[in-house]
Amino acid sequence: MGYCSRSQAAVLIRAGRVTLNGRAVRDPETPVRIGPDRIGVDGSAIAEQTKIYLVMNKPRGVVTTASDEKGRETVYGLLPGGEWVGPVGRLDKASEGLLLLTNDSQWAAKITDPASHLDKRYHVQVNCIAGDHLLEQLGRGVTLGSEDLHVKAVRVLRLGLKNSWLEITLDEGKNRQIRRLLEVSGVQVLRLVRVSVGTLELGDLKKGGVRRLTEREKSSLDRALGRETK
Repeated sequence: MGYCSRSQAAVLIRAGRVTLNGRAVRDPETPVRIGPDRIGVDGSAIAEQTKIYLVMNKPRGVVTTASDEKGRETVYGLLPGGEWVGPVGRLDKASEGLLLLTNDSQWAAKITDPASHLDKRYHVQVNCIAGDHLLEQLGRGVTLGSEDLHVKAVRVLRLGLKNSWLEITLDEGKNRQIRRLLEVSGVQVLRLVRVSVGTLELGDLKKGGVRRLTEREKSSLDRALGRETK
């Protein structure tokens, strides 16, 4: 319903602060009929929230959690106050660029579902002169433990005297996927910037900036996911 995150909801429910049709429940797995059932928190009825879809240019050094045990800055410090939204997937602390946030958990799950095969494009600076051998290695992919890591596409953007910028496209999202792939080849990532998700481009959104998706952008993403806009 967009009231809070799933983890926050579970805490509220187990604490006995949530009622279902006037009766307190403590099991987060209790089935609910959205619409007919009445849900309350701390004695006040809640209604399904207006859906919010945001895009942020996440700066490097900011973490994508609501709070951090190490006291590091989080993306929530960059958001205006008001309704709750959660990150759609993650960018690790050292990564930057396009981050979606929403209170529409079903839409977020579709965006991050590997079965959706939604392309995500990254510009990656590495500490070497990227040649054909490295590009071929990335194209072949590797198996680490039980995980198969691969890229959908890779090309050289530009070469410097000691480093290179690559454009890498993924159609799945695994933890530190690009960094781990490059580590196997002995290559260090200097910068990693996500520049697009599906049809949505980061564009000229300033670092740390946040804005709402336009109707056209949301509809385009929905079409890319193979579903109609609601």
